[in-house]
Amino acid sequence: MLRISEIRLPLDHAPDALKVALFRKLRLPAAAIKSFAVFKRGVDARKKSAIVYTYIVDAEIADEDVYLARNRDPHIQRTPDLDYKFVATAPVRAFSRPVVIGAGPCGLFAALILAQSGFRPIILERGKVVRERTKDTWGLWRRSVLDPESNVQFGEGGAGTFSDGKLYSQIKDPRHLGRKVLTEFVKAGAPEEILTEAHPHIGTFRLVTMVESLRETIESLGGEYRFRHRVTDLDLDDNHGVRGVFLADGSRIETDHVVLAVGHSSRDTFEMLARRGVDIEAKPFSIGFRIEHPQSLIDKARYGRTIPQIGAAEYRLVHHASNGRSVYSFCMCPGGTVVAATSEEGRVATNGMSQYSRNERNANSGIVVGITPEDYPEHVLAGVELQRKWESKAFEAGGGTYKAPGQRVGDFLAGRPSTELGTVTPSYRPGVHLTDLSDCLPDYAIAAIREALPAFARQIPGFAMEDAILTGVETRTSSPVRINRDTDLQSPNTRGLYPAGEGAGFAGGILSAGVDGIKVAEAVAKSIAG
Repeated sequence: MLRISEIRLPLDHAPDALKVALFRKLRLPAAAIKSFAVFKRGVDARKKSAIVYTYIVDAEIADEDVYLARNRDPHIQRTPDLDYKFVATAPVRAFSRPVVIGAGPCGLFAALILAQSGFRPIILERGKVVRERTKDTWGLWRRSVLDPESNVQFGEGGAGTFSDGKLYSQIKDPRHLGRKVLTEFVKAGAPEEILTEAHPHIGTFRLVTMVESLRETIESLGGEYRFRHRVTDLDLDDNHGVRGVFLADGSRIETDHVVLAVGHSSRDTFEMLARRGVDIEAKPFSIGFRIEHPQSLIDKARYGRTIPQIGAAEYRLVHHASNGRSVYSFCMCPGGTVVAATSEEGRVATNGMSQYSRNERNANSGIVVGITPEDYPEHVLAGVELQRKWESKAFEAGGGTYKAPGQRVGDFLAGRPSTELGTVTPSYRPGVHLTDLSDCLPDYAIAAIREALPAFARQIPGFAMEDAILTGVETRTSSPVRINRDTDLQSPNTRGLYPAGEGAGFAGGILSAGVDGIKVAEAVAKSIAG
């Protein structure tokens, strides 16, 4: 097969236009092309007057080797092998079943690979099954009732379930493990277009049914789920190696291979690991606010108009502030909503979410400021303390009822409290309490964001509009710690412990977390199989 890239066609191209363009690109007659299929389709909107689709196509032709020997076009190459190759299978001899802690994207794919390889993993999830968890999450959004063990952060599917459902990342993926993730999602009910769209997404409602389907697959292969099972400690031998885990109910599960896929908000787990002497360190993350604009404003800035066939427009923005801080857009959700994402009582944290249709009135994104351990040098968990501090302040500024503090952009830039809404209605539930956000983040973050918003408006006209809404606070951008691991993906000083995914500091988003889960599962499989 040949992979042909840089095929560009207008948005309203005829059904056979791609085939004609392929013939021209290859400079071959139609009879020489046996078959072809779209591998990826993207949108190039750099010129609003000439927005086009960009295609990457795989084609089968006669005499492929001869053609490639004389080919000089760098956009025509041999198609790489995308099929997933299992690295090990379960041995016939008896072995201790591996334990996967956490049923988010990372733990889900670690468990899937282990199950498909015959290792019958045990999956421990502190939260509930995804449908019960969804009810509890809506309980916070609609009634201001928080369940600390079942919410946006904890429960089957992980934090990614209540997000925009983005399925792309910037990670290096030479083995095409991301393709394995997408393929399994399609098997579980995702639309097949996620395999071909350059920026695929799913949305919360579809993710729920897919997570359920993947659970059924894992269980059919011998995997065992145990919900509402919170791990509270590790059982370590005299050499600091894993020999089991302890649960909140006092029980113990024996195992010598533990995949730690707990997510970026498992603060009690981080405390336990630090107490047990596991190799863990503070790492950079970001803090800021959510910003909401009319989606039509973003569409006009990016495309010149709303174009239904390519959907709601996105953006990515970065500004390097004069105080040395980087400010950037994070987890942009076109046509979405801002959601309550706290997992601890008496605190407010925000995130963004979209459904598959992305047809809500507002666009929202995190506008966040990068911070490093130099900002919280006290100890390894000082980043967690910083998150808690500002989430508690946000809770107080919002009125102490899980409403979020909010402010119109015009008032924020002018340094005055907001007292009434303008044309943009905030989407956050349980609701927004208008106030002055300058007390909800460190002074350096407030100064950097105030400088960044007008700079962003030079890229997206209207971005600093008076009536745009800021909602606080966004603190769960990534894990505040890194749980270190060696080249064999085990903890350097706690053998048998495999830190993985976002919580361990090795992923950011659904796809990269799933890929990391596959890598760690392979390491576990090879270790058990010898």
